[in-house]
Amino acid sequence: MRDQPTWRIPVGLLGLLVALTAYGLIIARYVPELIGTWPGLAQAPVYLVLGLIWLLPLRRFLIWMETGRTR
Repeated sequence: MRDQPTWRIPVGLLGLLVALTAYGLIIARYVPELIGTWPGLAQAPVYLVLGLIWLLPLRRFLIWMETGRTR
């Protein structure tokens, strides 16, 4: 456990906020044009995958925020 605060945590949180906002805006802008005419049950898996895909890089990012190591 660390005794001193580190700059990586606030910078990482701001970066995560910016990245998720950009990702959400891109999804909201372009995906409805591609699948907007599909039936709702066909759209649901696409949005489910897109809603979960941002979690893939999150583990490494959180490790970097806590330790400063990328691997």
